[in-house]
Amino acid sequence: MRGGFYKFVAVLLTAAFCAVGANAAVKYVFLFIGDGMSVPQRMMTEEFSREVNGGGLYINSMPFQAITTTRAFDSFITDSAASGTAIACGAKTRNGRLGVDADGKKLVSVAEVARDSGKKVGIITSVTLNHATPAAFYAHNDNRGNAYEIALDMLESGFDFFGGGGLDGRNNKDSKSYKGEIYDVAQKEYGYAFAENMGLASLEKGKKAIAVRQKDGAMPYAIDDDSSPTLADYTQKGIELLDNPKGFFMMVEGGKIDWMCHANDAATTLRDVIEFDKAVKVAYEFAKKHPKETLIVVTGDHETGGLTLGFAGTGYQSFISRLAAQTCSFDTFKHRLGELAKNRGEEFSFEDAKPLLTECFGFYFGDDRDNPMRVRSAEKKQLEEAFDRQFKGENRSHSAFAVTALKCFNNKASIGWTSDAHTALPVITSAYGAGAETFSGAIDNTDISKKLKKLVK
Repeated sequence: MRGGFYKFVAVLLTAAFCAVGANAAVKYVFLFIGDGMSVPQRMMTEEFSREVNGGGLYINSMPFQAITTTRAFDSFITDSAASGTAIACGAKTRNGRLGVDADGKKLVSVAEVARDSGKKVGIITSVTLNHATPAAFYAHNDNRGNAYEIALDMLESGFDFFGGGGLDGRNNKDSKSYKGEIYDVAQKEYGYAFAENMGLASLEKGKKAIAVRQKDGAMPYAIDDDSSPTLADYTQKGIELLDNPKGFFMMVEGGKIDWMCHANDAATTLRDVIEFDKAVKVAYEFAKKHPKETLIVVTGDHETGGLTLGFAGTGYQSFISRLAAQTCSFDTFKHRLGELAKNRGEEFSFEDAKPLLTECFGFYFGDDRDNPMRVRSAEKKQLEEAFDRQFKGENRSHSAFAVTALKCFNNKASIGWTSDAHTALPVITSAYGAGAETFSGAIDNTDISKKLKKLVK
């Protein structure tokens, strides 16, 4: 009887200890968000990485994992503004809104709580800095499309480091809030240092900074250009710039995962997931030096594309390693196809396109039936018909051939898609370090902010 009592007390003490630990402040907090990244994207990349690179993803080996629901206030399927707001601020809002609740009331993000508690704050993304997910941590706007106003909110936040992609609408003179070109305003009125591309390395501690791969648009896809600076490079630089006695909060987004899931481009998607994982590993190396002071949380804002890891044509067999045959993103393929069509003019034929299909997707048009990338007669017919829809006749389809080529390639790799939009699939939230045990079981995306706000105070 006494033994049972002591065991009961031990359980209570353990629970109390964990509760105290869960609410104790953490000096360094990293939050990584894979936009559009849910269970299928992580598992596809895990399998590919094991088969091709000889090892899985770090994010899938983290000690604590929680299934996480993502719905918006007004929809079972969320957009990135509503989900970003939920993760950043801990409250549901309507699709399209940033940093305000369903009634338009201003919310407070975990990044703002960290700033107000004396921590330095960094926001990093592979898409534009005023895109929905990063903006959810500093902006308060009813419309995610108000790019210029959101960029001004970015400067008003006073956060210490912004890095990655450029800015949309940075010189929108039609805005009622127009104060000048955003990078100029940032430097002259808000005291930010500015660096473009390799200028990242020149930034030094002591001054707020904005560092972009290029002034406009997102960073390139990893499959098209994996040169520096990468998402991991921006993460490393962020650590260097933000580290201080009071600690920091850093949000890092792999935003282009979502974009290629919209395009149903599996090979480009997984390479951006791998780049995202590399950025998380940078944080992990830092955490190993500060094991009792650092928390790393990794999540997704929603699933995109309805990715399925299997295809009826391949039965129970999986050939994900075949995705290695793709050498460029869907966007790059479309661009190159368009240039080829432009150069050939009205004489452009399916035969002209075949070498490009082979170069970009590894398609084989020969007689060797054992070649897994051989284009079968039914597939060739689909491609020829799609080619005619896109390039012949009066009512031409904008991208029928490119879409069909990508679909045939995905199917050869036992990959399917159900949508070119977001879905309501839950995501996985993973955690390592101080307070990580609270990110386990089943949670909602709003719980991420609620938990983190307690830890950054």
